[in-house]
Amino acid sequence: MDAAVHDRSPQVEQAPSKGPLVYRQSRWTRLTHWIWAFTLFFMLLSGLQIFNARPQLYIGQESGFSYDNTVFQIGAMNTENGPRGFTRIFGHTFDTTGVLGWSGPPGQERARAFPSWATIPSYYDLGTARVVHFFFAWVLSATLLVWLVAGLLNGHIARDLWPRMKDFRRLPGDIAAHLRLKFHHAREYNALQKLAYGGVLFILLPLVIVTGLAMSPSVDSLLPWLNEVLGGRQTARTIHFTVMVLLVLFFIVHMLMILAAGPINELRSIVTGWYRTDPPGSDGERSP
Repeated sequence: MDAAVHDRSPQVEQAPSKGPLVYRQSRWTRLTHWIWAFTLFFMLLSGLQIFNARPQLYIGQESGFSYDNTVFQIGAMNTENGPRGFTRIFGHTFDTTGVLGWSGPPGQERARAFPSWATIPSYYDLGTARVVHFFFAWVLSATLLVWLVAGLLNGHIARDLWPRMKDFRRLPGDIAAHLRLKFHHAREYNALQKLAYGGVLFILLPLVIVTGLAMSPSVDSLLPWLNEVLGGRQTARTIHFTVMVLLVLFFIVHMLMILAAGPINELRSIVTGWYRTDPPGSDGERSP
């Protein structure tokens, strides 16, 4: 009878063990991460204010009424129902009243490409916006250059960011796992992270800096070939704006991945450097 009682006793499942904490992010990585986040925030909002002064993008060296090279435009127009905001992309027009082109508090709407809450300053002030934008652009450029030199010297780029053949072999599996919201928590970055971070650090950020320099008359006088390589000053401005959009999209996806993968663990990593990995032998453990 005692045996029967023991056979019917409930089985207590043990809680899954936590994986070890590993030191994933160095002080320098964490510092530059927050500097870039801070500078890009001010560059974005001040850049939108600068864009409001000329809310059109062109392809080529010049622009004006005699040219037909506009590829993007935000504006306002009068209609039978009153002023309406619009956004025109490659000749296709979309009504964006209330957000782009025509926005503001009820009864105080005005023609404005990007709304006041999305720009620095919130009121129209091109001079202040340019000062803010250029200041943080130089901070971004200097920090990125120092990070690049330090990353090459201390091996961070080769060790943590440079993709290897095994990363490309893992890429289909990583994509499938991310689509299923199944994440691996390991010391090393996975293939998608390496490609995403590498794309931002080695392509998008340098490109936004180079196109910004190409729009400067002083830099143009020193390096006239830079403007020509990029297809003209107006093309450089269009590329500059496009890269900004890509950086915003990266930020949105980045934040969604942090929330999906475990925000406490991810934030602890970028604040303190310590990261909780998967338990040894678990499904999340990566094979070499």
